[in-house]
Amino acid sequence: GDEARRGAALEKLCRLYWRPLRAFAERRGASRPDAEDLTQGFLADLVGRGALTRADPSRGRFRSFLLAAFKHYIAHQRARAGRQKRGGGYEFVQLEALPGAGAAVVAASDVAGDDRRFDREWALQLLDGVLGALRDEYATAGRAALFDVLKAALWGGRGGVDYAALAPKLGMTAGAVQVAAHRLRRRFSEQLRAEVARTVLDPREVDDEVRHLIAAVAE
Repeated sequence: GDEARRGAALEKLCRLYWRPLRAFAERRGASRPDAEDLTQGFLADLVGRGALTRADPSRGRFRSFLLAAFKHYIAHQRARAGRQKRGGGYEFVQLEALPGAGAAVVAASDVAGDDRRFDREWALQLLDGVLGALRDEYATAGRAALFDVLKAALWGGRGGVDYAALAPKLGMTAGAVQVAAHRLRRRFSEQLRAEVARTVLDPREVDDEVRHLIAAVAE
């Protein structure tokens, strides 16, 4: 696309993946400041080198490509830091120096586990964005209070919602609250699917990606 659309897409990409990438770096032993530097440097490097153009949808999900590239970047920075005698670069916490180092630490840092937690961070970040956009939508319509009361009905099953108990808080009948909750769930589903659709190239992947997102959050 044009420069403006490309810039907006890259900004959205950085916002969506910033927290999951930072958390992954921390789990690999980086301090919070170093993890932030790693994440910022990685995203800048990724965009600056045009590496995003090499993402091949036929080889798997985009976030899998991104995580693999981030692992390579961390390894490169670790090697670079190791070559420096003093100062500069990044400092990494050695697992052996951590309290309780040993089998328990290694097990907590296994590659598969870190990858799953990255997926969970990605899912939570995406859901946060959807909920924020949905609340803004309701606030613009003067219905922010309704959203704040009913948002609990969005996740975890509708059978647990006591519409009769919520009705007095909203000045509505139980039936009206139930209808409002149904509309909110439907709008949430639409927004979620639309947001997920922006992370895949093939629309046929949306359902599978939504299922993966729900499973990641439920872990």
